[in-house]
Amino acid sequence: MLALGGLHILRHSVRASCGSAFLRKYPRPPASCSAPRHLSSGGADPGWYQQAAHSAPVHLAEDFLVQVQQTSGLPWWIAIAVSTLSVRTLITLPLAAYQMRLLAKVEALQTEIAALAKRLRYEVSIRAEERGWTDKQSRFQFRKNLRRLVSQLYVRDNCHPLKASLLVWVQLPLWISLSLALRNLSNQDSPLQACLATGGALWFPDLTSSDSTWLLPLALGLTNLLIVEVFSLQRSNPSSVHKLLTNAMRGLSLLMIPIAANVPSSMALYWLCSSLVGLGHNLLLRAPALHKILKLPTRRSDTPYKDLMDAVSRKYRK
Repeated sequence: MLALGGLHILRHSVRASCGSAFLRKYPRPPASCSAPRHLSSGGADPGWYQQAAHSAPVHLAEDFLVQVQQTSGLPWWIAIAVSTLSVRTLITLPLAAYQMRLLAKVEALQTEIAALAKRLRYEVSIRAEERGWTDKQSRFQFRKNLRRLVSQLYVRDNCHPLKASLLVWVQLPLWISLSLALRNLSNQDSPLQACLATGGALWFPDLTSSDSTWLLPLALGLTNLLIVEVFSLQRSNPSSVHKLLTNAMRGLSLLMIPIAANVPSSMALYWLCSSLVGLGHNLLLRAPALHKILKLPTRRSDTPYKDLMDAVSRKYRK
C-alpha cells in the first residue's frame, strides 16, 4: 500500500515475521509475537486503574483486537481501523438508529402533551376553586398529574426518553475497554509490544510510542470539534442549557488533543478512527432513505445535507 511505502526494509521484515506468527495456530507461537497473556497485578493490592486495565471487558477487547489482526493478517494500524469500524457499525450504529427513532416518537408526542397540559390546567383551576387550593397547591397538583399523564403516553408509545441513554451506556464502556486494551498491548511487558512497535505507517511507524508530530491528536481534536458543530446546527434556537453543553463539548474536544499526544499512537489512532466513523454515522442517519426505513413518525427534510451546508453558511458567514 502507498501508506507503507516510506518504511525501512528492516521494518518490513520485522512486520512480516509478526504477521506470519499471527497466522499460525497456537500450538507453538514465537516468543516475540505470542498470543496476549492477561497479566495480573501480583500480590499487591491493585489500584482502580489496574483493576480496570485488567478487567474482563478489557481482556475481551484485547482478544478481539488480536483475533482481527490474526485472522486478517493486516498491519496493526489497519487492523485497529477495521476493528473500530466493525464495532461501531455492528453495535453502536443500530443503537443510534434506535435512539433516533425513540426521540422522534417523543417529538411527535409534544403536540398531544401540549393539548393535555392545556386541558389539565383548566381542570386544576376548577378544582382549586372548589377546594380552596393556594397557587402553590395548584401548581403542585398540575405538575404531579401532568407527569402521570406524560408517563402514560410514553408507556403507550413505548418511547420513554431514558431509553435513549442506552447508546451512551453501551458506547462509553466499549470505548474505554478498547482504549485500555490497546494500552495493555502497547506496554513493554506485552508479548505483542514488538509487533505494535512496527505496526504503524507514515509518520507514526511505532504504535507503542506517542505521536511526536501531534498530527494524530490534532486530527482527533478537529474531528471532534466538527462533530460538535454538526450537532449544534441541528437546533435553530438552542436553549441556554444546550449552549452550555455545546461549549463544554468544545472544551472537551480541545482537551483531548494534549491527552492524545501523551498516549501510545495505537490509542490515538483508535480515538481518531472512532471519531471519524461516528461523524460518518451521524451524516448517514440524516439520509431520507434511512428515515423511511426506520418509519420515523415526524416529518424530516428531504434535503438534509443541503440544509446542513446552508446552516453552516448562515452561522459562519454573518
